[in-house]
Amino acid sequence: MTKVYYIQHSCFLVELDNKYLLFDYFDKSVVNDMVEFRGSLPQLDSSKKLYIFASHSHKDHFTLEVLKWAKDGSDITYILSKDIRLGFNYLSRNGISLDVKNRIHFVIAGKKYEIDDMVVDTLRSNDAGVAYFVKTDGLTIYHAGDLNWWNVEGRGELYGEQYGREYKRELRHIENKHIDIAFVILDPRMGEEGYYLGMDYFIKNIEAEYIFPMHMWGQYDWINRFKKRPDIVMLRDRIVDIDQENLIFEL
Repeated sequence: MTKVYYIQHSCFLVELDNKYLLFDYFDKSVVNDMVEFRGSLPQLDSSKKLYIFASHSHKDHFTLEVLKWAKDGSDITYILSKDIRLGFNYLSRNGISLDVKNRIHFVIAGKKYEIDDMVVDTLRSNDAGVAYFVKTDGLTIYHAGDLNWWNVEGRGELYGEQYGREYKRELRHIENKHIDIAFVILDPRMGEEGYYLGMDYFIKNIEAEYIFPMHMWGQYDWINRFKKRPDIVMLRDRIVDIDQENLIFEL
C-alpha cells in the first residue's frame, strides 16, 4: 500500500514498500505574512531508504536542515535542483559535514536521471528550479515545484499569458503519460481570476489518478471553491481534499 503524508504547503512524503520520497521539505519555523507553517514529519522506518527532493532554493521549498540528517549509518540520498548552491565554506559555516555532498545528485531542467531504481525526469519551472516526474516501484509521481500558470491580479493580461504559454509548453512533456500521484499548485495569492489556472489546465489535459493541491498557504477552502467550478464537475473526484496539515492518505 502506498501512503502519502501531507506535511505542509508543498511538502509531501510518499511512503512505498522499501523507500520514502520526501518533496520540498522546509523548516516549519518559516513564517510568511499569510501563515505560520506547523507541519512535521512522522516517525520514519529506519529500514527504508529516504530520498529527499528539493525543486528549488526558495525558503518555502528547501532548508539546509535536511542536510544535517545525513549522519553515519543513515540511508539518505538527495536530489536537488542545481540552483541550490552549496559551497564548501557555506556548508561548514552551517555545521554540515562536507561528506554530505557525496549523497547529492544535482539536477537541471529537461534531463533524465537514473538514481538507484528510480527514473527522474525534470521539467523547467517558469519561476525557479525544476518540476519532478519520478518513476519507481511501478508508480509515476509528479511534483510541480513552482511550475504553474502564474497570474497575479493587477499585473495585466500579458503577464498571465506569458506564464500560461510557458506552463503549457512544459506540461507537453507529460501530456501522454499516466500519473498515479500528482502534487499541483492551487495558490490563493493569485486571486479569483488566477488561482485556478494551473490546476484547471492540468486536470483537463493530464491523466492523473490522484491530484493533491499544494502551495495554498494554509487557505484550504480554495480547494472546495475550485471543485465547485461547473466545467470540472466530471473531473473533481480526482482532487484530494486537504483541510489541514499533517494528514495521511492511504492509496
